[in-house]
Amino acid sequence: MILWKRALTLGFLSWLIPFVASFLVFPLKRSNAPLFSTIMVLIVVLVAGMMFRFYFRTRSLTVFEAFLVGVLWLACNLILDYPLFSHGPMRMTALAYYSEIGLSYLIFPLFGLGAARLIGPQPRPVTHP
Repeated sequence: MILWKRALTLGFLSWLIPFVASFLVFPLKRSNAPLFSTIMVLIVVLVAGMMFRFYFRTRSLTVFEAFLVGVLWLACNLILDYPLFSHGPMRMTALAYYSEIGLSYLIFPLFGLGAARLIGPQPRPVTHP
């Protein structure tokens, strides 16, 4: 069962942290676009790892739940990006958006699926009242 409040909060952070970081490294986009893209993908991978760790900190890890939470975070990122990249200040066509940014959000479900399969089932943590 998905912890919806935690998953949605972390989904928002999975969008906000790379968004803020992109402003810090944005000057690279003009001088070295491939380096900017690489840094942004590395930031998204790092954020994915942190968010999954926070999400599963008090739960046993399951492949199915990790994948579903990753899909939820993919959706959160696409939904939060939509106003900025379709109508906002960074207007892009759908093709440009998905080729430059949107597909990188597939990291979330793929990371969740891969990490959960690699780690395997974990015993439930013992919680004390």
